[in-house]
Order: sequence, then structure tokens, then C-alpha cells
Amino acid sequence: MRIATWNVNSIRSRIDRLEAWLQRSDVDILAIQETKATDAQFPFERLRALGYEVAHHGLNHWNGVAILSRVGLADAEASFAQAPAWGEPPVVEARALTATCAGIRITSVYVPNGRHIGDPHMAYKLSWLAELRNHAEQWVASGQPAAIMGDWNIAPQDEDVWSMEYYLDKSHVSPPERAAFQAIVDTGFVDVVRPHTPGPGTYTYWDYTRLAFQKRRGMRIDFILGSPPFAARVTGAAIDREERKGQGASDHAPVVVQLED
Repeated sequence: MRIATWNVNSIRSRIDRLEAWLQRSDVDILAIQETKATDAQFPFERLRALGYEVAHHGLNHWNGVAILSRVGLADAEASFAQAPAWGEPPVVEARALTATCAGIRITSVYVPNGRHIGDPHMAYKLSWLAELRNHAEQWVASGQPAAIMGDWNIAPQDEDVWSMEYYLDKSHVSPPERAAFQAIVDTGFVDVVRPHTPGPGTYTYWDYTRLAFQKRRGMRIDFILGSPPFAARVTGAAIDREERKGQGASDHAPVVVQLED
């Protein structure tokens, strides 16, 4: 079984590429982030036509998360019970979606960006991650195979950015953000992709500006973390860097893991 995550950076702009990628990638479960669509705008029928059951959580033209599965999809839950709110008036944003697929509790996450050190959005990001950690602890305790996957907007190791000097005093690499990521790992979740895609120089995101992709100036910020029963089934993983190439590409690449059935 093949499970993947991909920040598509607008499902409506990327639907043709997404359909083509699904047809050639043979992925059974896909977690999607940054759909930038409401549920009414989401292309459910085009994806169902490819053989996938679909769950989506989108409130406006920002954020948005989805799960596609051709091995069953049940018990979909949007956001978290105690998720922090953001904005004025405060709203629980569409940043998390959980469903059971083939007996695995899959969570698609689009972690808040944080913007910059000292910004109120950074405090929101850390609060959001703290709530995710609480859920991670519960998922591990349940014993059910579980995976948290998506765009974490955190580079947890120095090798996960093209230049630590460039990112000095910027978001994504700050000690509080890295500690929040590690707190989720400490619940028992495992980064199941890194052992199969070692760095440095292994990235999942490249900015659209300044020829970042061509100059290999990227970041590794998209991860699949698995609970122990999930991690024990992983036999391989890859980052589909080719999908970042060409006209109309997302600024993120798909991340894929192979599981024993």
C-alpha cells in the first residue's frame, strides 16, 4: 500500500496535475493540504471518478485539507476538539482532518506558518502544535496504526534548510518550533521518511522566487510521522522532486511511503 502527502497550493489551480500524478503514482491514500477551497468549490467528482473516496475540510480561500482513499474512508473528523482559533472574529481554521483508511487513522495537517518570531501568529502556531501533540499522545495510546502527515512549516534539523545562516532568526527553524515538533515525536511517533531519504540537500519545498528550485535552495518541511504499528510496516519512502518541475507546479513536492499490506 502506498500512502502520500502533498501540499498542492490550490486544488483548483492544480487539479489537472493532481489527476495526472494520481494516475501514474499508484497511491492508495493521499493527504492534501492548502486546498484553498470551500467544500462547495472542491472537485469531489473528478477525484471520485479516479476511484477515490474523498473527505475535505475547507472554509474559505485559505488553508483547507483533504484525504483521498481507494482503500476505504470512514469516521472523518475536521479539526480538533480544542483547536486554537485565529482571526477576528476568531475561527477554528481548516487545518486538520482525520479519517480511518484501511484500518489506519490518517491525519492531514497544515500547520500554521508562524510568519516571524514574535508575531502573534507564532503563538497561535505553537498553541496549535500543542493541541496536536495531545491528540498524538492519544493515538499512540490507542494502539491503532496512525499517521500524521502534511505541511508542518517546521524544518526540525539544520540540514533541512539550504542555509542556516539565511534562516537565522526566521520562522520554521526557531527553538520553540523545533521543540514543538520534537514533543510530538516524543509521544512515540516516528519520522518514517527520513531514513529512506537522507540529507543534507533533501527538500520538499522550494519558494517560487529567486530561482530557488533551480538553485536547490529548499526546505524539508513536509513529513509523515507514524505511530509504532504504522512505522513497523514502512518498507520505503521517496520525495517526488520531479513533480515540482514544469509549468503550474506546486511549490511543494509529494512525499510517499510504501507499507506492507
